Amino acid sequence: MAAETPVETRGNHVSGLLEDRVGVVTGAGSGIGRATALLFAREGARVAVVDRNLESARETTGLIEEAGSEALCIEADVSNEDEVARMVDDTVARFGRLDCASNNAALGAGFRPLTELDRVRWERCLAVSLTGVWLCMKYEIPAMLASGGGSIVNISSLSGMNGQANQAAYAASKGGVIALTKTAAAEYATRGIRVNSVAPGGIETPGMAAYFEAVPAVRDATIATHAMRRLGRPEEIADAVVYLCSDRSTFMTGHVMAVDGGIQINAHDL
Repeated sequence: MAAETPVETRGNHVSGLLEDRVGVVTGAGSGIGRATALLFAREGARVAVVDRNLESARETTGLIEEAGSEALCIEADVSNEDEVARMVDDTVARFGRLDCASNNAALGAGFRPLTELDRVRWERCLAVSLTGVWLCMKYEIPAMLASGGGSIVNISSLSGMNGQANQAAYAASKGGVIALTKTAAAEYATRGIRVNSVAPGGIETPGMAAYFEAVPAVRDATIATHAMRRLGRPEEIADAVVYLCSDRSTFMTGHVMAVDGGIQINAHDL
């Protein structure tokens, strides 16, 4: 039997995967973003908790601080370039550096055929879910270069990989996130910046709950698309994000990691 890999310790403290690092998490007020911010902190990072809903961001920040970790609460709309620039500036001013980021903030456009989708909803969805990711990386990458390198994880979706009926704007935005992730990874692969993406399947988030409340008939069908016959938990996405931000994944960049409960291999007739 192979010997177990020793766990790194400092005194009596077991080092986390993100020990002594500084991270930014957008959309951190709830769902996947909140789970990611909490796990960043548990794994040793100091965290900038970013959300356009200040009250939700404060709740996440409070949870981190109650657990004995350090967090900075930032109210920001990622579709606003000035607010994104301030987000990064405030993080570096508080913590001195930036090492990792999870660009999670997104906005849907409702559930309707593309011919019934109005332009206002289309543009707002893309402004937050795609342009927002570009803006975040535009300002995160220089801060990471100044810190000696870093890792970015953009949250895409199975919708962006496969398309999704009645979700034209959301699927298009997430497909754009995947292309943007690969482009950024190619541009900075030799400069110490890794850029990857996590593509979740159906996850038990407030957004998903609202969707099922509005259209109850789709719940069972949605669950059945997953080979595991269940939805995922936000914490299961956060685990993947932390892995990609950590030194456990140092030879990975430009990768899209599907965390989807087996949607892509599901035999739908079973």
